[in-house]
Amino acid sequence: MLYPTYFAKKTPDKPAFKMCATGEVVSYSQLEQRSNQGARALRGLGVDIGDHIVILMENRRAFLEICFSADRSGIYFTTISTYLTIDEIIYIIQDCKAKVIITSGYFSKIAKEIKDKIGPGPNFLIVDGEIDGYQSWEQLCARQPIRPITDEMQGLDMLYSSGTTGRPKGIKWELTGEPPGNKTMLIDLLCGLFGYDQHTRYLCPAPLYHAAPLRHSMTTIKVGGSVFVMDRFDAQGSLEIIEQEKITHAQWVPTMFIRMLKLGPKVYRQYDISSLKVAVHAAAPCPIDVKEKMIAWWGPKIHEYYAGTENNGFCAIDTPQWLKHKGSVGKAILGTIRICDENGKEVPSGQEGEVYFSDGHDFSYHNDPEKTNACRNQKGWTTLGDIGMVDDEGFLYLTDRKSFVIISGGVNIYPQEVENTIIAHPEVADVAVIGVPNAEFGEEVKAVVQPIAMSMAGASLAEEIIEFCKKRLSKIKCPRSVDFMEKLPRQPTGKLFKRLLKDRYWAEYKKTQTAYCRTHLT
Repeated sequence: MLYPTYFAKKTPDKPAFKMCATGEVVSYSQLEQRSNQGARALRGLGVDIGDHIVILMENRRAFLEICFSADRSGIYFTTISTYLTIDEIIYIIQDCKAKVIITSGYFSKIAKEIKDKIGPGPNFLIVDGEIDGYQSWEQLCARQPIRPITDEMQGLDMLYSSGTTGRPKGIKWELTGEPPGNKTMLIDLLCGLFGYDQHTRYLCPAPLYHAAPLRHSMTTIKVGGSVFVMDRFDAQGSLEIIEQEKITHAQWVPTMFIRMLKLGPKVYRQYDISSLKVAVHAAAPCPIDVKEKMIAWWGPKIHEYYAGTENNGFCAIDTPQWLKHKGSVGKAILGTIRICDENGKEVPSGQEGEVYFSDGHDFSYHNDPEKTNACRNQKGWTTLGDIGMVDDEGFLYLTDRKSFVIISGGVNIYPQEVENTIIAHPEVADVAVIGVPNAEFGEEVKAVVQPIAMSMAGASLAEEIIEFCKKRLSKIKCPRSVDFMEKLPRQPTGKLFKRLLKDRYWAEYKKTQTAYCRTHLT
């Protein structure tokens, strides 16, 4: 058995997970008891096998306890990004027909608005707080016995895409019908790749609502390891935890690498990270020079993978492979990579196109057959909408997302390449490159930059960044203008809400065009 029940008996006092900010430790025996009580509480609320619950919560102790309650009850559990709008949150709740919504006191204001808009129907529960119409999750669970429910079954997460390029989409698989605790494809995949086992001490510096942090954390616990959960990412704080807790495994996104590197060698080299065996990164492309610096600092322990919440394919690459194929996200270990042109025809190696997978896991977008069909070609291969190419050895290189490509004068410009260049500038903390309207060329390149210090923002730094690009990129790829923001709309998972930036600039353009038409055409 892999489920915590086994380790609750074998190593009852061992930490299943620790909340780093509060110091709360949950042992395997405590997790077993609390997840049993949670499972009984959910059954008492009428949540049966195959039903859905929604969790809207910051990283806190109850988060994982609730997930394990659902995971052993044959229930679909949907964790919602705390960066979504009220309308997007309500859309997800209604789309998955959640029978229970569980939130925390931290989101009291949002929670009240959600209940007012949804009205009667679901059960509303709250952790660490009081709101009219919400039951206390703690009090409800405390009244339950600690023995397992009689109809245990393996549950599943049903997660929604982040909504960075449109309305969130729910990814659903069929329940296995098996008892909880058996080996799964995900456990075999992650343990085989990254060596998760009962000796693992895994650091989670990202929000648990996101697929990778949640799945890697739960997998670590299922195989008997210990998870250390940060409430939010902090560059120096992460290094302190690695040293203090003797972390062996951790997962990152490139923006975290960048922020740790920008602490400077005098700061980051004072921490002992020798316990770290595996550092995994994903979620967004990593600039080559950033990864080179991380390898120089951490050594050959950095692993990268490319996959989506959909799990239709999975590519992975370790440090020695990457040094021979710099910029690659690896070879397929789940599914077969297919690069296709705009007509769905497979193209030769070395040629760019849309990235598809064949022979991977099938999936569907919940209640959305149109979106499900849109990500498939005539051969049934599936895509996440990324652009890339494969070399002669089968290593995949990503260019950018299809929806982010800038078309200027008929030429395709990939923002990721420009962003990777600009982030190397010493005064740049973060950057987004988007296409904005241009009357002659259709679109032009704009860089929206978060400087190290907002006091540096201005025409001088903007010109310096443009010249920095001109020395490294062809002229057409260089930004025509640079704007500054105190903080870019980026999720803690590393994903950028680029859609929000684009919408703002295009909305301003449409207003100008409308005003022009009213003035000159009436």
